[in-house]
Amino acid sequence: MQVPVLETERLILRQHAAGDFEAWAAFHADPDVMRFLGGVQPRGTAWRSLCSMAGAWTIRGFSMFAVIERASGRWIGRIGPHSPEGWPGLEVGWGLASEAAGKGYAREAAIAAIDYAVDVLGWDEVIHTIDPENTASIRLAQALGAENGGPTRLPAPLEHLRVDRWAQTADQWRARRAALG
Repeated sequence: MQVPVLETERLILRQHAAGDFEAWAAFHADPDVMRFLGGVQPRGTAWRSLCSMAGAWTIRGFSMFAVIERASGRWIGRIGPHSPEGWPGLEVGWGLASEAAGKGYAREAAIAAIDYAVDVLGWDEVIHTIDPENTASIRLAQALGAENGGPTRLPAPLEHLRVDRWAQTADQWRARRAALG
């Protein structure tokens, strides 16, 4: 399958590659980053999660994109379509490395990823599963137009995480998209 490459003003969204592993492993070892993303992962687990993310393109036809900062060429996170077995819906999720936080990258990449999910994948609804204490992600979901539908459950091994299901329909997204710029 040919994995698309999405480009925004400051970012390139592409498939994950083996060369992303050191940045991926550092991301998954950072307790601040992983606080709301299932907890810190040792290198071996991080390797398997990277391979799972890359392999989902073949198995599901979509997966989160590697987020590359155009100016530096650095891997700075993962954002995009995500829906492993047992997930409570078709999600566009996000996670950025600490050094990339607070720069508007998550919003920029999420807009491109939601456009892709709705316009190319044909999703009728997009969700975001967010810990109720994750105020930064809640602000982003609200800015993107999602509404909190209340608590939901993730499948094992993440069933212990407290998350709310933020969502909007494709029609709601299209109506709000022009205002987002």
